[in-house]
Amino acid sequence: MGYKEVYESWKRDPDAFWMDAAQAIDWDRMPSKALFDENAPLYEWFSDGLVNTCHNAVDRHVEAGNGDRTAIIYDSPITGRKEKISFAELQTRVAQLAGALRQQGLEKGDRVIIYMPMVPQALEAMLACARLGAIHSVVFGGFASNELAVRIDDAKPKAIIAASCGLEPGRTVQYKPLYDGAIDLARHKPEFCVILQREEHRAELEPGRDHDWHDFQEGAEPAACVPVEGNHPAYVLYTSGTTGAPKGVIRATGGHLVALNWTMKNMYNVDPGDVFWAASDVGWVVGHSYICYAPLVHGNTTVVFEGKPIGTPDAGTFWRVISEHNVRSFFTAPTAFRAIKREDPKGEFVKKYDLSFLRVLYLAGERADPDTINWAAAQLGIPVVDHWWQTETGWTITGIPMGLEKMEVKIGSSGVPMPGYDIQILDETGKPQGPGELGAVAIKLPLPPGTLPTLWNAEDRFRKSYLDTFPGYYETGDAGMIDEDGYLYIMARTDDVINVAGHRLSTGAMEEVLAEHPDVAECAVIGVGDQLKGQLPVGFICLTKGVNRPEGEITAECVKLVRDRIGPVAAFKLCVVVDRLPKTRSGKILRATMVKIADGTEFKLPATIDDPAILDEIKVALQSIGYAKD
Repeated sequence: MGYKEVYESWKRDPDAFWMDAAQAIDWDRMPSKALFDENAPLYEWFSDGLVNTCHNAVDRHVEAGNGDRTAIIYDSPITGRKEKISFAELQTRVAQLAGALRQQGLEKGDRVIIYMPMVPQALEAMLACARLGAIHSVVFGGFASNELAVRIDDAKPKAIIAASCGLEPGRTVQYKPLYDGAIDLARHKPEFCVILQREEHRAELEPGRDHDWHDFQEGAEPAACVPVEGNHPAYVLYTSGTTGAPKGVIRATGGHLVALNWTMKNMYNVDPGDVFWAASDVGWVVGHSYICYAPLVHGNTTVVFEGKPIGTPDAGTFWRVISEHNVRSFFTAPTAFRAIKREDPKGEFVKKYDLSFLRVLYLAGERADPDTINWAAAQLGIPVVDHWWQTETGWTITGIPMGLEKMEVKIGSSGVPMPGYDIQILDETGKPQGPGELGAVAIKLPLPPGTLPTLWNAEDRFRKSYLDTFPGYYETGDAGMIDEDGYLYIMARTDDVINVAGHRLSTGAMEEVLAEHPDVAECAVIGVGDQLKGQLPVGFICLTKGVNRPEGEITAECVKLVRDRIGPVAAFKLCVVVDRLPKTRSGKILRATMVKIADGTEFKLPATIDDPAILDEIKVALQSIGYAKD
């Protein structure tokens, strides 16, 4: 069946559609039905089934005779280490670690915080928790002590599993002082910690609390898989909000397995045994869904990459990994490609590697500007699919399902809705908009399996954050439009739709225009306060490597470009050159923080910011055009 037939079959009978998809998962007890709506608008999926995530990700492949197949490829250009782990080896390792955790008193429902870099042991820790029915909460390695403490107090973990350090190009980040500080700050204290000692830095362990990863497992009886209910939380993942307390997104076990398994063939078009690579981090949702769980559940080989798109050692590192490991489908963030394009605009590194195995490039995490998509497509000669989803959903909302049908890729669009998602564009009153009209992107309830049923210990906050604005809908927080063919265009976060003299304008549309300028490697547009017009757009541009023309010439050309394309209504007059843009570690540009700097309002330093010093550079740039007054 093609995309339209599959989508219509879901619409006709959602319960039958998802029960059919559930057949691909090994259940200890098959659920009686898919949707449980007794507590609407809080919905659950496959609640009365019994299932184990680790069995589906590891053991069943061994039992099916595929134990010799490679489960994990570890590739660390920072250390020069590489390792391949088969499904049989992974089963042994995970069962042993789970047995040691159980011996220490860890049981179904207990929480475990995992604070690790991109090493195979991070996945082993996640799977060991899943094996026991424990609920893990992975926190990005290197997070500040106070942010980690907030998560400890909210999740109340029985244990913390950590590494002694993480590695960045040219530096070692010691984790021990960070989690020691977090435990000191937190009101809740974990009962024990398990520490993976890395060669680059060995931490001093605290007697009685800290256990060495290897010594801890010595002599432990391997643990069997513990079946859990379909609605049992597999994990809690805290969103990296820039203000206030982080939100603990819950992922229920049954729906998580069914939805992720469905996406691997239908969305990403890989078959069991193919190598799939998501270049992200286990601390983010992409790492949970598409480094750890989805590939392994589907029987794919997953790549655990400890490096950066540039600088480890050069802008060709992605191509080297793809070529060396025969990667079939590759998934990363647009910001990674913008970094590569800035360093290697002519694609000289691409030519050095055989990339014939690669079939599709998938981008997500932030809007992929057409210029970046076109550059990637021209360099690689394969389809480039921009798809859109969120930490809250855990898998694709809109995309191009390459395993169903080779559909048209529309540049600037994140594709069409996947089964389970009924997307509407609404105005402020909740009235649906017509094709091509800008509005809030909302999804009709219920959300499909694999999405968040609620927030950890915060049902009221869940309702207020997602359900109350448009009753009967999930509010995505994004703004966009749908064209006549049903393709969605995400234009900005709702907060990034600015009002210039009564005209609602998308900063994302302006960014698309700026990105087309040949000297612009990366850009961002924000709306700053203006007494006359309410808001005015300000553009920030980073120049491509090797450009040495006067900056004033380039900014003037950029202003003219936006005014020519979008019109004088955009009132786009302010554009500045900066060396870099402030981002989270996952690559999202911190536009809301930039607005606060411009308007001179107080802000909390985002917990996930990659380099706080960049904010000072942004402030200086804004002051040069009369904003960010002290």
